[in-house]
Formats: sequence, structure tokens, C-alpha cells
Amino acid sequence: MTSPTRDGGSGATDGAAAAAWIAPSGRPPLAARMMRATWRSLPARRYEAGREADLEVPAADGSTLRADHYFPRAEGDFPTLLVRSPYGRGVPWSPMYGMLFAEQGFHVVLQSCRGTGGSGGEFDLWRNEAADGQATVAWLRDQPWFNGALGTIGPSYLGYVQWALALDPPPELRAMVVQVGLHDPHALFHRGGALQLENALLVGSGMTAQHRGFGPFVRATLRLRRHLKHITRALPLRGSYARGLGGELPWLDGVMSHPDAGDPFWKGASTGGAADGLRVPTCLISGWQDALVDQTFEQYGRLRRSGCDTSLLVGPWTHTSALQRGWPEVFAESLAWLRAHLCGDPSGLRPARVRVHIGGQGHWRDLDEWPPSPDTAPWYPAEGGRLTRQSPETSASLASFRYDPADPTPSIGGPLLSPTSGSRDNGDLEKRPDVLTFTGEPMAEPMDVLGPVAARLRISTDTGYADVFARLCDVDEQGRSVNVCDGLVRLPTGPGQPVAITVPMSSTAHRFLPGHRVRLQISGGAHPRYARNTGSGEPALDATTLTPVRITVHGASVLDLPVVGAER
Repeated sequence: MTSPTRDGGSGATDGAAAAAWIAPSGRPPLAARMMRATWRSLPARRYEAGREADLEVPAADGSTLRADHYFPRAEGDFPTLLVRSPYGRGVPWSPMYGMLFAEQGFHVVLQSCRGTGGSGGEFDLWRNEAADGQATVAWLRDQPWFNGALGTIGPSYLGYVQWALALDPPPELRAMVVQVGLHDPHALFHRGGALQLENALLVGSGMTAQHRGFGPFVRATLRLRRHLKHITRALPLRGSYARGLGGELPWLDGVMSHPDAGDPFWKGASTGGAADGLRVPTCLISGWQDALVDQTFEQYGRLRRSGCDTSLLVGPWTHTSALQRGWPEVFAESLAWLRAHLCGDPSGLRPARVRVHIGGQGHWRDLDEWPPSPDTAPWYPAEGGRLTRQSPETSASLASFRYDPADPTPSIGGPLLSPTSGSRDNGDLEKRPDVLTFTGEPMAEPMDVLGPVAARLRISTDTGYADVFARLCDVDEQGRSVNVCDGLVRLPTGPGQPVAITVPMSSTAHRFLPGHRVRLQISGGAHPRYARNTGSGEPALDATTLTPVRITVHGASVLDLPVVGAER
């Protein structure tokens, strides 16, 4: 196997340059080695990993970015992976990316973003990553072990910095692996006109404490958990997080205070445009209950329209479990992609462009494209809490409920950043008087739903100020209702006449088994996942009045399911 040379060819690297570098004797940190020893079901190690710590890399403004360099202890020419993180360079990043990929034959530069992990400057959620990434690549060009073949890899915000670099991809960039990745900060904090409150608080806690080490991060997590109820129910909401996060965070105030994506505050925040016209082979990995899965599908669509070499893996994971329970699959997928595009070894690639895990069935399915079909099958809410395949003849009201922001409908599971995310039993939630359910008859045959789900609803209110939360659930033979996917939309203001709204409910790959039933769940919110609609019409962060609202669902509402032929 040969590696790309500095000038983009293939063959041996510049011998003089390689000889100029003598590998230091440093070892990975003890904590990293201990965590590494616990992992099973990973590809066999090829090399011992070494480390040179605390390198100084000039940032775009001249401040110093701290980095650790992991490398294989072996003679030879190896490509480089750049991993830029605001979460520090210790556990779990050091074993997951530093050690594991060095053992497989890669130089790995694990760098702390500015203002974090000992790096100079002040952290900003998005404004410095493109320039600092380019400055780091310029530094790499001067390293004697750098052979000109560069890849990037990482999850969450570590995916954001990859897209930032790809806005103007350097010629050395040959491959990207974006795992549960972010490209649009606004969409992380706001959805359907509502603040994604719990995620905002978790991001604030993580950005503040995680780069300081494991102990400070655990203490910060426990502190937020202890104060979560007080924070999320405070009136006004503005500034209430300070008790749980240990002080005020100007950047968090900024993202919470600007709900409109078109606000100048968000100018330059989204790096999604990097996928338009990109030619860097890109592997995308996500989970069905990942808080960023919709962003992954957007990235995939833009890359495919650009004709970029792209693969997609979506597993039965949340944002965090993809890097825990799902790590063997995620690591193997990532490694195969990097070997193919940085080392000229495509032997580990799967033949299908898309692989998705089918919920309800528990199997993986390979597809040529995502979504496999643009077609949808309509299901109709009907009187008596029924969900039917027959279009109702009336558009009269079907059911109504009273949403009281003083006792907000709680959030159960779903795509969150917290340990409470994922598929959960919705039984207790559906017993509440402020939750409506419309349920189909037991399935006679298996039904596969693969693609984006949406609810097209006709809704009226008595005050004009309300949110609508819609959720698709799978109800088994014992009556256990488990969430599949969901979404929330803030209604246009104005009481009285029904308004037509569409609630995008994310995407799924799920099999409804024989005997199971399809359920559409509708409520007025999901708190504290979303900040409650106070019903007063006041700005969300400054509201001090709580006003109940009656929400009515009318006929001619539709649940659109992307049904495809079921594999036997």
C-alpha cells in the first residue's frame, strides 16, 4: 500500500523530509491507555501509538493553539488526520481519535480550539473556526512528518470545524468523516420558532466545563441537573441559567436571544454552504435519535446534488450513544473511509452508498439513495381518536385540549443531547389530558417507513398563541407506545379560524410489525426540551405572564408517512 506524496502523486514520500523527523519517546496519557484497554470489537491494532504533547500552533490572529500529536511507532509514510475540538484533548478524545487512529497508521493532530484547553484567544461559537483551521493546515505543511495527505474527523462541534475548513478546502484535504455533526448553530438552538431550551443549556454546560477536564465536567453536569427545573420554569427565562452554569455566558445569551435565522446575529454561522460544490469525499454518520440528525440529512442532500463522493450511515443511536454503544460500527465505518481515500485501500468500503438501521426490526438495510422514494402515504386523524387510511368527509373539529404553561406538557425521550434522549415508553405522557392520540388499527402486514415524516394539521386556538408538538409512535400488542420521530411548530398568531400548518417530524427508518399500530400524538409542547409557550404573546425570554390556551385539531389533517416496500 502506498500513500499520497506532498505533490499529490502516489509513492514514497520525500526521504529527506521523513528522515528529518525523529519520533519522540512520549506515550499516550495513562487515562487514554486505560480507556483504550476497555474497548472490544474493534479492528486489530497495527502499530503502537506515540505522542508528543502540547505543541504550539499559530492561530489566524497569532495567538497560540495547543495541540497533541499522536503517531504510529513505525518506519514509513503515513497520512494525517486533523481533529479540532473545544472540549479539551483528554478522555475520551485522546483514546478515541488520538490512540485508535495512530494505531491504524495515521498521524493525528488533536487540537484545542481557541479559548479552550489551554489555547489562547477567546472562544466564539463559530466566528474563528474557518480561519484557525486554515492556519493549522499552513502549520502542518511545515511538519517533516506531513506527507501532504490530510483528512478530518470528529463528532458534533468537531464536525462543525470540518465544514468550516471545507468552505475553502485546502488542496491537501482528501477526506472528511463527520460524525453526528453540526453545520448550522441556529438550528441547534431553535426549531419551528421555539427555543430548544434543554439542548441550549447542555451546550452551554459542555462548552464551559468539558475542556477543563473530566472532574470539572462531571461537577458542571450535576450542577445543571440539580438546577434544571428552576432554570426552565423561571419567569422571566432570561438569565435564569446562571445558577446552573456557574455564571453568565454572553455567547449563550446571544444564541438564545435571536430566534430568527435571518437575524444579522447569525450571519456566517452556518457552514452548510461548504457542501455545495464540494469535491472532498465525505462520510456522514448519525443516529435516528441524534439531536443533529436533520442536519446530517441536509448535508447528505447537498453533497449528493454537488456530485460529491458521499456515504451515509444512520444507526439506532442518540447523539452520545453513537460514540459509546455504537462506537464499533462508527469506528469501522470511519476507518474504512479514511483508508480508502487517504491510503488507497478501498477494501473496507461497503458497496451501498447508504446503510440505515431499521427500528422495530433491529436489522440494517443497504440502500442506493436516501430517501429511497419521494412518495408518501396519507393517514388521517378521525373522530374517536382513530387514525385511518380513508380521507374523512368532514373538516369539523375532531378533538381539543387545554394547554397550561403553568403545568407544561413534559418532554419524554426524543433527539436530545442528554441521557434522557432516545426511544421511550410514552404511556404516562399519553394519559395526560393535554395530549391527544390518534391510533390506527393493528397492522396485518409489516410496513416500512423510510424517509421524512410530516404532519399537515388544521389547528385553531382561542388565544392565538400556541405551539403544536407532533410525534409518531409505534404501539405494540401490549399497548406500549414508543416514540419514533417528532417535531414542533409555533402557530401563526391569531385566534379563531383554523390555520393549516406543517410540522416536520424529522426522518426515520422504522418497521411497524404485524399486530402493531401507528399512532399520531399531538400536544402543545415538550418541556423542557423546548421552552414553553407562555401563551401571553410576550418574547420567550422576557415573558412573565402564563396564559392557558385551548387547542383544537380539525378534520382534513394528515400524517404523511414515506412507506416503501418491506424487505422480507
